[in-house]
Amino acid sequence: MKITIVIQTVVMLFIAATACGSKEGDPPHKGDPNTYKNPVINQSLPDPTVIKASDGYFYLYATEDTRNVPVYRSKNLVDWAPVGTAFTEATRPTFEPKGGVWAPDINYIGDKYVLYYAMSVWGGEHTCGIGVATSNSPQGGFTDLGKLFRSDEIGVQNSIDPFYIEEGGKKYLFWGSFRGIYAIELSDDGLSVKKDAVKQPIAGTAYEGVYVHKRGKYYYLFASIGTCCNGLSSTYTTVVGRSEQLLGPYLDKEGRAMLENHHQVLIHKNARFVGTGHNSEIITDDAGEDWILYHAVFVENPKGRVLLLDNVKWEDDWPVIATQSPSLISKRPIFKQK
Repeated sequence: MKITIVIQTVVMLFIAATACGSKEGDPPHKGDPNTYKNPVINQSLPDPTVIKASDGYFYLYATEDTRNVPVYRSKNLVDWAPVGTAFTEATRPTFEPKGGVWAPDINYIGDKYVLYYAMSVWGGEHTCGIGVATSNSPQGGFTDLGKLFRSDEIGVQNSIDPFYIEEGGKKYLFWGSFRGIYAIELSDDGLSVKKDAVKQPIAGTAYEGVYVHKRGKYYYLFASIGTCCNGLSSTYTTVVGRSEQLLGPYLDKEGRAMLENHHQVLIHKNARFVGTGHNSEIITDDAGEDWILYHAVFVENPKGRVLLLDNVKWEDDWPVIATQSPSLISKRPIFKQK
């Protein structure tokens, strides 16, 4: 009987140990080298955006620290190391003097790394806005070029969460947060709003954190619904709709419009993670598999919003995450060393 109890205890301790996420500063996963464990970074890095640079590294930017935008890099989307911040106290944007720099969006346009960002104080829905900065290097430092527009100038309350995309020789910025999602055409260099451009409504008032991905004949509009920032009570959920045109209409599987707040759920909470949302760009690995980074509140470490990674499959031309919720341990992305 005692032997049985000892064995059961050992088994339970083993299960508990293998179920735990990595602590800050530890490698993401010390077990099978072909797998990884979520979170891939166990510290607060909300609203991730990622780009692969010419040096072969992926560079990731996030909201925190809210002042200067942290920058991490990785060869494989799993093992990340901090390399600095996009801005310093001397170079950070100032058009909202007491505001934080939120929800960056990184791109390579022309011969520059171009970082779009939102700037706001909490609750400052009429004075917040979107700006742009450039750098010769993905590590920074970025030179701030100032605001593109503020909420009260563009006529869209809560103008945050920018996303940039090129299509048909034109450049567009998508943005918005629970007051409607909009798009507007940018100048040829992407550094200002095109003269006489008119904003266009894209999706309804349920959404923020928009990202658009082109695959085959469809554009997929990813967004977040619910509350992002209430700790373990956060209800953030990642959703998606699709369209055959960049500017919509975006529809759910039943043909209902995102302009009327209809969508498909992509990622929702589970027992380990809640508040799953604000995803990055989709990255394709060398095996042709698609991957998505996003943030969530970790039940075991509920301070802030940690960084998660998951594989995206496609079924009937719709994106699918296994179990519609964050994975715990998964097969790693495949990137050949060069």
